[in-house]
Order: sequence, then C-alpha cells, then structure tokens
Amino acid sequence: MRDVPGRRISLGGNEIYLEEAGSGETLVVFESGSGAGRTLWDAVVPLLSDVARTVAYDRAGRGRSGPVAPQSIDDMAATLTALIDDLAPSRVVLVGHSMGGLIVRRAAERLSIRPAGLVLVDPTPETAPCYDDWTPTARKTDRILAVQQLLAHSRPLMRLLTRSYGRMFPADTYATMLAEDFTPAGIARTRHEVRAVAAALGEFRARPPRLPDCGVVVISARRANRFQSRNLATLREHQRRYAEQVGGRFEDADSEHIIPAERPEQVAAAVRGLVLSAVRGPNPPPTR
Repeated sequence: MRDVPGRRISLGGNEIYLEEAGSGETLVVFESGSGAGRTLWDAVVPLLSDVARTVAYDRAGRGRSGPVAPQSIDDMAATLTALIDDLAPSRVVLVGHSMGGLIVRRAAERLSIRPAGLVLVDPTPETAPCYDDWTPTARKTDRILAVQQLLAHSRPLMRLLTRSYGRMFPADTYATMLAEDFTPAGIARTRHEVRAVAAALGEFRARPPRLPDCGVVVISARRANRFQSRNLATLREHQRRYAEQVGGRFEDADSEHIIPAERPEQVAAAVRGLVLSAVRGPNPPPTR
C-alpha cells in the first residue's frame, strides 16, 4: 500500500487524519465525494507542491479518521471549517468533488477568512430536477450498497466489483482504497453519506449557501457510466448555471465522474490558477 506520512488532530471531539504536502502561504484543502477519502486526490496533490501547501484528509468515520455517529452535510462542513481554522492559513482554496462540493460550499460561508477560490469537481447541483424527489434513488442506492457491504468481507469479490478503480488509480492507491474504503466499515460509512446527501438536497434548496466572494471553477464530466447517463445533460446544465451565477468558469472534462483520477492535470491547473491569482492579488486600478 501507499506510504505517505500523515497526522491526526482532534476537532470538536472527532479525530481527523490528514496528509500535508508542498509549501507556501496558500493552503489548498481537498474534500472528497461520497465513498472516498484522502486517496482520491493522489494524482492531483503532487502537481501542486511547487505553488501551495496541500491537505487531503479523511472525513470523520472514514479511512484513518476516528469513528463517529452518522453526520449531516452541515456536520461535515463544520469539521472542514474547524480543520481550516486549526491550520490558520493566510489564504485558502477549497476543492470539492461530487458530494464534497456541497460540503465545500457550506463551509466557505462559515470560514473566519474569505476563501481565495473554490474548485468544484463534478459537484452535486441540488437545483437539478432529477433531485426533486431523490428519495427512491437514495433507497435503491442504499440497497445496492447493503449488498456490497456484505460482499466486502471477501477481498477477491471487492477487487472484482471495484476493478474500474484499479484501472484508474495507481496500484498502491488502489490497494489502500481496498483496505480502507472498500471494506464493510467503509461501505457502511458511504451508506450514511448517501443518506446525508438525500437529506441535504432539500435543505440546500431552502437555504442555499451564500454565494462565494472569490474565484470559482466548475469542472463538469462530459461522459457518464450507464447508471448516470439519463441525467448527465441535466446535471451538467445546472453545474453550468451555478458557475454563471457566481461569475465563475465552467470547464468540460473528457472524463466520467471520477475526474481527479482521469484528469488530474485539469484539476491541478484550475487550482493552480486560483492560487496564483490569490498570490498576485487584485489588479491595481488603471493609471490615468
């Protein structure tokens, strides 16, 4: 398995495991989507070591972080906020994938410092009509995960079920995912996260996060697997609308949903651009 140094910190009674790399005054914090931990970003992090300090972490209850009762998206956002406040950066860029986009957007409005930028990687757009009544889909997903949770007791079966990850990620990263995320405990946590998303969709519609006062890049997957193809166009359109709403940039990614693995250079380039813009600061007014 991968051998990357990390450390544990206590945040609000939760033990959180994080890995840090790079250096610089700007902190880049990565928030993974449902079912994933810090290893999701393994191909992205090394591409930023020359411009920023990076932090990838496991949410409470996942991976190497300590156990915790089921949490809401707001609970996860509170942990992310506490993590950033504990690290006390001069500047921070937040990067969220899928469900992590919800967490990042909620955390951004609570930070003690204004974010220098947000990169939302194929984020969950709560305004999309396919989420008008997502409860049946969430229940179906939970039933599928319940079966996978039982099958996860067999490592050979999980290798078979997750072989697409084995193709996308380096061998040591995939081995770590098998040991931490694709286990009975890891899949149980994913089931909690799916329920958290289902509950958050209505809450985000009723009380959307404040629009971020910073640069925003939304990266949208152009391809879908057979389970996502029906709603792909709608999801992409609502991701685009959010980017327009905040005055951000919308980018297509020639990828399926796991963009950090399939297009790490594109994710890193978006982050790099926001970091460098923050370092330069606002453009001075033109001289007369």
